[in-house]
Amino acid sequence: MPISSSYSNSYHPQLSPKFLLPFHCHFPTSPTKTNLIPFFLPIQTQTQIPKKNHFFKINMSSNNGDKNGVEFDQNVLVMRHGDRMDNFVPSWVTTAERPWDPPLFDAGKTRAFKVGNEIRTQLNFPIHRVFVSPFLRCVQTASEVVSALCASSDGGSAINSSKVKVSIEYGLCEMLNREAIRPAYAPKDGDFCFNISELEAMLPAGTVHNTVERIYQEMPRWEETVLGSRSRYEQVIQALADKYPRENLLLVTHGEGVGTSVSSFKKRAVVYEVNYCAYSHAKRSITIGENGSVKAGDFQLLTNPNETGIGYCITDTLSDGV
Repeated sequence: MPISSSYSNSYHPQLSPKFLLPFHCHFPTSPTKTNLIPFFLPIQTQTQIPKKNHFFKINMSSNNGDKNGVEFDQNVLVMRHGDRMDNFVPSWVTTAERPWDPPLFDAGKTRAFKVGNEIRTQLNFPIHRVFVSPFLRCVQTASEVVSALCASSDGGSAINSSKVKVSIEYGLCEMLNREAIRPAYAPKDGDFCFNISELEAMLPAGTVHNTVERIYQEMPRWEETVLGSRSRYEQVIQALADKYPRENLLLVTHGEGVGTSVSSFKKRAVVYEVNYCAYSHAKRSITIGENGSVKAGDFQLLTNPNETGIGYCITDTLSDGV
């Protein structure tokens, strides 16, 4: 796979012998999905990820003002999609043309707009770019969030589309395995068939930036491992942050991606709950030299347990083999 380049209530993955701590991904006001593997990346998988405190040449196309020769903070939010249809209307999958790709329930759209408005009004920095998984529930979530981010400060209905640019990123997609998508509902040929033009048309007019080169040029292959998907999420988060060091980012993805961001940004963090539209917030210092070189510090997780809908704890010891 190039890199430059629905859970059923009765379906439970097999317990991995290396991960004995349960992780419950909580769906507010809907049935609970259970994933028996906690959000914790073993040390051996972390060595595949570029070091966070490093130098790299800046992408000059990502400028956000003239910041050469200064130090500033880069903020990255990683957000889960809103309430998905099949967890509120279980019969939806029986007639759906794409049962692996449910839309948002109406409450999910409302929740997404509300959280987007909270991000716009309660955080002391703007969001410059949004990257989103191609799954329909994520694109619809991003549409609501971006509409809120671009809303006028006077409360009017008009939006300023110049505030935020949005791009679809395959690397932020759902885990493509039976832990995340029941095999009976997955496409038989492993092709998830996303029509990117149609998905981009769902986003607020004027916000789409479709000339951006994706980190993943194509979808991951079906039946990737859980640890492989977590490594993918961590790689993509880091790569997007490095590609746009002058900008604050919002990444709209899935519960596993949000949990991975917490375990990546916070040492020894074990995530046990990720609500709909929950998001992590991490910050790092960026220093840009006069020659355009960039020095990036380590990301620091700023989200406290249960503050934005993510439940996690810090542990010094994990069960058998972790």
